[in-house]
Amino acid sequence: MKANKKRITLDLVNLEKTALVGKALSSEVRLEILKLLIENSANISEIAAAFGLPQSSAALHVKVLEEAGMISVNEKPGVRGAQKVCGISFEDIYINAFEHKIEHNGSKVLQFPMSIGNYFDCEISGNCGIVSERGYLGVEDFASSFYCQNRNEAQLLWFETGYLEYRFPNSLFRTSRIQEISFSFEVCSEAPGYQNDWPSDITVWVNGQEVDTIASKGDFGGRRGRLNPEWWGDTLTQYGVYKVIKVNPLGCYENDVKCSEQTVDTLRLKEGNYISLKLGVRPDAAHAGGMNLFGEKFGDYAQGLIMSVKVDEEPAEPGTPCA
Repeated sequence: MKANKKRITLDLVNLEKTALVGKALSSEVRLEILKLLIENSANISEIAAAFGLPQSSAALHVKVLEEAGMISVNEKPGVRGAQKVCGISFEDIYINAFEHKIEHNGSKVLQFPMSIGNYFDCEISGNCGIVSERGYLGVEDFASSFYCQNRNEAQLLWFETGYLEYRFPNSLFRTSRIQEISFSFEVCSEAPGYQNDWPSDITVWVNGQEVDTIASKGDFGGRRGRLNPEWWGDTLTQYGVYKVIKVNPLGCYENDVKCSEQTVDTLRLKEGNYISLKLGVRPDAAHAGGMNLFGEKFGDYAQGLIMSVKVDEEPAEPGTPCA
């Protein structure tokens, strides 16, 4: 399925990888092979027959596509020995022409995990709920449940409109030059039960500045989330989409696609005692289809929220007070 495919990210730093993808795309035959494999997997004999090619030529085209990371090739037993079955392995291709302009030498990456239940503030309305690995916290569809004393145990939470605000410390990099900051999480829309086609505009704010609006395509189900506990029903939300919101000196990016002109400078990341991250759905959004946010024990990805900060100096000494 498309949801399981990767993005191929290219730049002008790793020229070998970029050249391999360019070579793979330079042949009309290979482009036709990709179109064939998007519909169904096929072995080399089937590919050769589909395009009237000798098997040796088909195998050469397959090798070029595999080296570029665009298809996967797996051996499966057949009537006359093992067959090489080919399948598409990517969803799209993104090239960042300015990656080489960002300085990475001597950089260090600091990570700050955050439980989805450790929000500092919230404003919740409409259908809503909050659950732990073991069961419901509070009462479903009562916004007051989001203030329960054990909300830090939350592993999945959802609401129709409103927001959640998380506050991350900035004391460990306040004296360093920030090259890049990113926030990663698993998210989807919120519908009754689940609806794979249920659009929602999920807004992301950093330090009070709007940096992105995620166009969520649906509230996903039809198969169980990889990490969901056994008690969670099959007819409910199962998994989300993994998002990385990244900000550097050139702008803000959602999964490597530029989404706004906000930068590490305009967000004033080292002012004050913390960095604020807000996720929410505006009541006046074009698609106010709610939001599900997944913790490390629900959905497909074993994490809650993670803030990663790339700096070019040594972090502060251990024991520096945390905001």
